[in-house]
Amino acid sequence: MKDEFSPPIKERTTEQLLKIVAAPEKWNPNAVSLAKIELQERNVGAEKVEQTKYLLNKKAKYEDLKKAKEGYNILDFIFEPGLIFFEVLFSWELKKDGYLRKAKQQKYIRIAILILILIIVAINW
Repeated sequence: MKDEFSPPIKERTTEQLLKIVAAPEKWNPNAVSLAKIELQERNVGAEKVEQTKYLLNKKAKYEDLKKAKEGYNILDFIFEPGLIFFEVLFSWELKKDGYLRKAKQQKYIRIAILILILIIVAINW
């Protein structure tokens, strides 16, 4: 098997190789195979690979939880009004992307904007 990766697998740190082997679905199968071979040559045991898998899984779950709890703050609307209003009005995939709190807040903000528009139209009519 030829090592045509940049940087080459043999030049990567043990930590990088462990991340490759621990998450094979994110990598080219050839890179995973070469990383396994290199780890064997460096005498890194299977328990270290399992530990890395466990830690990467924990980190991914933590990031998902962090995203789910992330929400809008009133300061966001003060300091970045254009960006936040654009996201609230035109972003349709917050829930799908894991931003559960933002998606819920987005729904209520859209309703508030709609009511505000209706009030302005009714007053000017």
